[in-house]
Amino acid sequence: MARWFETKSEDNNLRKYSKRRLGDNSIRQFFRKFSITNWIIFVNVIVYLFILFLIPVFGLEKIVSVVGLEADKFFSGSYWTVFTSMFVHIEAWHILANMVSLFFIGNFVEKLIGRKRFFWLYILSGLFAGLLYVFLSYYFGASIIGAKLFGSPSIFAVGASGAIFSLLGILAFLTPYTKVYLIAGPVIALILQSVFSSIFPNSSILPILDTILTVYVFISIFSMFSFNSKMMKIALPLKMPFWLLPIIAIVPLVLIGLFVDLPIGNSAHFGGLIAGLCYGFYLRKKYKQKTDMMRRYFSN
Repeated sequence: MARWFETKSEDNNLRKYSKRRLGDNSIRQFFRKFSITNWIIFVNVIVYLFILFLIPVFGLEKIVSVVGLEADKFFSGSYWTVFTSMFVHIEAWHILANMVSLFFIGNFVEKLIGRKRFFWLYILSGLFAGLLYVFLSYYFGASIIGAKLFGSPSIFAVGASGAIFSLLGILAFLTPYTKVYLIAGPVIALILQSVFSSIFPNSSILPILDTILTVYVFISIFSMFSFNSKMMKIALPLKMPFWLLPIIAIVPLVLIGLFVDLPIGNSAHFGGLIAGLCYGFYLRKKYKQKTDMMRRYFSN
């Protein structure tokens, strides 16, 4: 009797263990149906919609003060904002531009380095980008020039672009000569919006110009999905190798930012780029044969 009971008990335990393992596998399989990149995009979109829902209740300023990254508040104890700000977008054009970039660049990088490496690269580089931003802003952003270069310590920063720039950094090492397109149109439109706001701050024409430029940004982004080459030219795509892309994406904006206040955290972009370059350098050293083969393959 005791032996039979022990046998049945072992069978039951084995059956429960098997069911639990099957359950774990089914959950894992569900998450693996989508890339880490696509899951990150999904989280960003959900957070964006949730914030839109909360704005009428609490107000934009209150929400951003809780989840946005501000140097003064970070060093006063709001340490969680270096993480939450990575998934926060307020403007529709901002999340659209970032998520379209992440979809193409992120999925490419993820296929090259794998899901786990990609996840930690994205998260850790995003954190590093945020930390560099608040450090430079807090210690050097109080002056007029410092605020233009590093951002004022009392201004919030949000968005995924710091982490996205790390992907450009790693690709600058792994596939430096692969040709890609920089969609210049939306960037130029953003600069023009800032220029017009500075020159004509109280003009009645400004809302009309903002609307026109915002519509152009959306049309430019969606035109890149078109198979019509003439349609794609609306976005002003500039073809260049990956090693040049981060330079073109950062340096001109830094120079323009000296004269015009741009809603862009260049120091966070630079921080993400540094993190990506460091990890790309590490992979090149550790897996030299594989990365050399990868570089040759994508250079053709």
